[in-house]
Amino acid sequence: MSKIILVTGATSGFGRECAKIFAKNGDKVIITGRREKKLKELQNELEGYDTFPLAFDVRDKKAVMSHINNLPTAYKDIDILINSAGLALGLELAPDAFIEDWEQMIDTNIKGLLYVTKAILPIMVKRKCGYIFNLGSIAGSWPYQGGNVYGATKAFVEQFSYNLRTDLKGTNIRVSNIEPGAAKTEFSNVRFKGETDKAQKVYDGYE
Repeated sequence: MSKIILVTGATSGFGRECAKIFAKNGDKVIITGRREKKLKELQNELEGYDTFPLAFDVRDKKAVMSHINNLPTAYKDIDILINSAGLALGLELAPDAFIEDWEQMIDTNIKGLLYVTKAILPIMVKRKCGYIFNLGSIAGSWPYQGGNVYGATKAFVEQFSYNLRTDLKGTNIRVSNIEPGAAKTEFSNVRFKGETDKAQKVYDGYE
């Protein structure tokens, strides 16, 4: 049977690829992201498959709650949540890092994930089923120079996933934390704010 799946961060990277795979497998996919144009491009690419775009920024608590609470009936009973929205900014050492970059990573990687999860949990608890996949990172377990707050946010995702799993005992809702390593996506372009040369150098030496 097809599932109803909500994917955050569906405009690029892992979120986009997850959305494409699920849609092509015949699932109903709610694709979310802050870039409406990118969502439209993805929807056009998946023409003929069942997708429903929701443009909002996960950092905006009111927008998250409003969009999820007002989903059309056909998309309300969410079976799977993929918390993929996230970012890293800068690679400066802590003394030289920009506090605004730290705040944006915390607001997106931690608070944004919490807002979406909190909005969807009542749906899953009521139905006594569901699966939440949180996209953490190997950076949450292994530090590297310049990873400071990004790594810390991903360590939060790991611990929140474990504790959420414990809180949901008996509800038939499952929780997994996935920790990818380095992957060549738009991630590094975002990290260096569009400086492509810097972004490319991140992958030097990788196979």
